[in-house]
Amino acid sequence: MQVSVGVFILVYLGMMIGGFPGLALDRTGVALLGALVLLATGAVAPEQAWQSVDVSTIGLLFGLMVVSAQFRLGGFYAFAARRVASMAFSPPVLLAILLAVVAGLSSVLTNDIICLAMTPLIIEGCSHRALNPLPQLLGLACAANIGSAATLIGNPQNILIGQTLNLSFVSYLVDALPPVVLSLAATWAVLAFLYRGHWHRASSPISAESPRFNAWQTSKGACILTFVIASFLFLPVPRETIALGAAGVLLVSRKMHSREMLGAVDWHLLVLFIGLFVVNDAFAACGALDHSFAWIHDSGVDLQQPAWLFVVTAVLSNLVSNVPATMLLLPTATHPLAGPILALSSTFAGNLIIVGSIANIIVVEQARNLGIRISWAEHARAGVPITLLSLVIAAAWLALRA
Repeated sequence: MQVSVGVFILVYLGMMIGGFPGLALDRTGVALLGALVLLATGAVAPEQAWQSVDVSTIGLLFGLMVVSAQFRLGGFYAFAARRVASMAFSPPVLLAILLAVVAGLSSVLTNDIICLAMTPLIIEGCSHRALNPLPQLLGLACAANIGSAATLIGNPQNILIGQTLNLSFVSYLVDALPPVVLSLAATWAVLAFLYRGHWHRASSPISAESPRFNAWQTSKGACILTFVIASFLFLPVPRETIALGAAGVLLVSRKMHSREMLGAVDWHLLVLFIGLFVVNDAFAACGALDHSFAWIHDSGVDLQQPAWLFVVTAVLSNLVSNVPATMLLLPTATHPLAGPILALSSTFAGNLIIVGSIANIIVVEQARNLGIRISWAEHARAGVPITLLSLVIAAAWLALRA
């Protein structure tokens, strides 16, 4: 028990600070190291470690990553970014279009990959039109987070929630879509207000490298994605089976090499999930998780009440990141709206600070590589009001649904 509790505390401390001082470990490395320590010390048997991994969640994540890789390698994300950036509209209208496009893509494809592929192209388009890239980049990150909350496949934590709680794809969409749309409107309003009069900025033209657009490969991906979504909506087949089948079809290709397809899969995220599954299961198996929830309840915080669950999820997501927070809180998800509460709160909270979500970090780092600096203060100036407004909108909608 002592080993399991000690490893759990150290792993979630690493989740909070993003690693350990003096060691080249990120959150994935910390989670993997924790699982390895449990196995090496005998605190967890190999069979128990394997059984603790939710294979259906890992399978669904992997399958959808391969589908997203098809669009990325087919040049679709680059094509979409360049098309939006070249539209002859005023900057505020261009921002609104960008928010809608990014949110729509993020709701059915991996939002992190969308940010990775589109950030350099948005900067390129802004540089050629002498536009200030900051509102567009902040809008890209915020819309990717908010839009991903619309469906059960938009982001990793939603996939985990949907699989664990066996949520209906359609029912969740009904719960999530209104606050997502309203939060996108709030995001546009905040950015338009903050950058009024500062939409333009002269800079040297930037050319970003990207895969060439391939209409056939993109059409192939679109057909597969349409089938996947339709199957989720209408077929009584496990979602992970559908996603893995779609991945198998896409990997059988004469043009897209499987090495490139698999290279676009976010293996680090999959390893993070596996490591946290092992660590959390060991913590629960020794009874420490039940004791922790009992102590929290005795302190006056009832996580089975929607309001408390919503608030704690938002706070914890910014302390340890949304995936670990969701894993920790899922055992308390007994309320009928617990799934939407966890999904919306953890995802919307990710816009608060740069390290609140991987999408934010990707946009900031990609921008820095191209000479665009987004400081913590600059991000917080938009992220804080956007997060607070979106959380209020989600809380009000879920209260009406209760």
